[in-house]
Amino acid sequence: MKKTVMLMMVLVLTVVLAACGQNNNNSGASSAPESSAPASSAPASSAPASESPAAELSGSILATGSSALMPLVEQASKKFMDIHKGVSIQVQAGGSGTGLNQVSEGQSDIGNSDVFAEEKLDADKAAELVDHQVAVVGMAAVVNPSVEVDNLTKAQLVDIFTGKVTNWKDVGGNDQSIQIINRPSSSGTRATFETYALGQKSDDLPGSIQEDSSGTVRKLVGETPGAIGYLALSYLDESVKVLKYEGVEATVDNITNGTYPVWAYQHMYTKGEPNEVQKAFLDFMLSDDVQLNDVVELGYIPASSMQIKRDVNGTITK
Repeated sequence: MKKTVMLMMVLVLTVVLAACGQNNNNSGASSAPESSAPASSAPASSAPASESPAAELSGSILATGSSALMPLVEQASKKFMDIHKGVSIQVQAGGSGTGLNQVSEGQSDIGNSDVFAEEKLDADKAAELVDHQVAVVGMAAVVNPSVEVDNLTKAQLVDIFTGKVTNWKDVGGNDQSIQIINRPSSSGTRATFETYALGQKSDDLPGSIQEDSSGTVRKLVGETPGAIGYLALSYLDESVKVLKYEGVEATVDNITNGTYPVWAYQHMYTKGEPNEVQKAFLDFMLSDDVQLNDVVELGYIPASSMQIKRDVNGTITK
């Protein structure tokens, strides 16, 4: 009898323990989804699975034209490429006319110019281009340091660049022959100098030297006794002497307030609206990083600093 009772107690205990074990297993299985639910729902709440980070810019840009604008575009392009590793930018000179023609014909992506497109291209071709003005630059007559002249009037400059005066002594200087270092007709720097300093076209005189690059003009003027040329202020250094124009110095203040008249907008033209990469670079050219640093450092003037405006016809407004 005792054996029977003990056997029944063992059986009951076995059933109870089995039931408890099953309950423990069920509770563990049901708790797993609760602990993992937040982890699985987190991505859905932060962003849809179909979205991905913005693609890095990639592509290439060829900018050609103005040698006056070249130092700024080169420096800004290096900073832009440091930020956007997938973008390649090449900058070439050749003159504003070359840049405008090349962008018009689709041979370059951006045409850099010191003049409005309408001044170099037919009206229908100019109408296809979109103007992006990125800065202003002053231009000045420069001479070899040996020349004993500090100022020239408009009339004296005209006489020199049309061959009426060939010796510095005739304009108050030393007895020394004048050597003209000119830019070709495609140059926007030449067009600006002719329009706002001379008020007329200059002559390609026998014995004068023509150079495509502002850098070469500076080198030749600095090395050639009696030489005269003209440069954007972004190219000035101690190798040349900068002349006053009608007694007025080519300074930022005199340019921005309209006292000094020999200056030009720096244009970057695209044929139609720019693509994504071109627009990003053009926007960067107008950013504070470039306008407040590179533009000023290299001798240009932010367009926003100008107290006057000039249209394609040369009309000045405030």
